[in-house]
Amino acid sequence: MDRKKFLKKSLLGAAGLAAGGSLLKAENTKAARSTYDKLMEQVGFNHLPNKEVKTMKTVLHKAETRGHANHGWLDTHHTFSFANYYNPERMHFGVLRVLNDDAVAPGRGFGTHPHDNMEIISIPLEGDLEHKDSMGNVAVIKQGDVQVMSAGTGIYHSEYNKNKDQDVRFLQIWMFPNKKGVTPRYDQITLTNHNLKNQLFQILSPSPDDEGVWIHQNAWFHMGQFDKGHTERYTIRDKANGVYIFVIEGKVTVDGQALGKRDGYGVWDAEGMTITAESDARVLLMDVPMQLG
Repeated sequence: MDRKKFLKKSLLGAAGLAAGGSLLKAENTKAARSTYDKLMEQVGFNHLPNKEVKTMKTVLHKAETRGHANHGWLDTHHTFSFANYYNPERMHFGVLRVLNDDAVAPGRGFGTHPHDNMEIISIPLEGDLEHKDSMGNVAVIKQGDVQVMSAGTGIYHSEYNKNKDQDVRFLQIWMFPNKKGVTPRYDQITLTNHNLKNQLFQILSPSPDDEGVWIHQNAWFHMGQFDKGHTERYTIRDKANGVYIFVIEGKVTVDGQALGKRDGYGVWDAEGMTITAESDARVLLMDVPMQLG
């Protein structure tokens, strides 16, 4: 797909950004096209081989290479192609389609907009994010919380910075589901520093009986808060999966690859990865299927 077609068809996860968070009315009509279909049209280039490590089974995304847009009320970085950022070699990592690092100005936010057939995870890093949706959920999520929505047959929701004096910063993550047309659902959990201290703590899985929230996908997320010098080994949960590590804060080394704040690093066709904290660090690991469908 060429750039013009991408820009025309691209789904803005915050539709109507130029209007300061209000939704373009066309997105609210019956003619509005499926979230799932729009994003599926844009995939096809899974990985950009990492030239720093001599293997075709890793991909390195340095923080400064991400897409970036500042709309005044929203300052956002995109690990994968999204909105006006288009890179045909940065479309997705397996079923992981969107990894946005968002900062929303006080009192501003994303107006009511639709999604369907997508698993959406929000992880606040600073401040308070107010959520409302068509399922009747009204909640405020903050640092330490993890929120998940299975959009399924279709939902509308809005997200606003509840604070009047500080930005809210959060990670917005979208994954393709392994089952379409499910009943929409919402869930959230609250973590503590004890959960994360010098260990990889599971925050998401495919099972409602496991630790953390659950989604319609064979994926596992873990977070860790490491002291400098701490080493942790992670084993990939399924042979069909890869793991993508995102460094939220600090510096780590993963199997010899140095990573800093907001760097991303993916590994597949491997047993796992070994992480060593080169400073106090906070990391997110996303263990996801590498094939779509």
